[in-house]
Amino acid sequence: MASSLTCTGVIWAFLSFLCAAASCVGFFMPYWLLGSQLEKSVSFGTFRRCSYPVRDESRQTTVMVEQCGRYASFQAIPSAEWRICTVVTGLGCGLLLLVALTALMGCCVSELISRTVGRVAGGIQFLGGLLIGSGCALYPLGWDSEEVRQTCGNLSNQFELGTCHIGWAYYCTGGGAAAAMLVCTWLACFSGKKQKQYPY
Repeated sequence: MASSLTCTGVIWAFLSFLCAAASCVGFFMPYWLLGSQLEKSVSFGTFRRCSYPVRDESRQTTVMVEQCGRYASFQAIPSAEWRICTVVTGLGCGLLLLVALTALMGCCVSELISRTVGRVAGGIQFLGGLLIGSGCALYPLGWDSEEVRQTCGNLSNQFELGTCHIGWAYYCTGGGAAAAMLVCTWLACFSGKKQKQYPY
């Protein structure tokens, strides 16, 4: 099977896929911020949440529904910062996934990835990582929302967690983006084979 990638390019392709997968899984999972409310574990992502309070009219009390799900609408996301974070991080994950799948195709298709295409792909990966990094940096700005304060003991504020702590999905998303920016972007420069010159 012909490949358009050098040995370095094959490493780049698989590492790109791992970085994209880590960022995408972390982005989708609602475990960016972990806390508790009414003695139940609560977690938040950028657009998803696990465990939420519901008013039980028959018993005149508030109970926690232990389920994970998306917010009912984009506007229902607790803060404007989290809405921006969702869009920016989602776009970055899409770019990383696009480059990763193209790189994997380069393992099987000859003359798909030239040196120039590899460098352009590296630039796109850098941009994708930068977008995800921006989303991760924006996320703490939404910790002053009412929903987060209810979960974090009314002590949280922008860049102040209160009784909550950062979850594994936040690190997974940011780590995948950082590896894509620092390692994959560099490897992409050496990924493509020099194209053959045809005499016509």
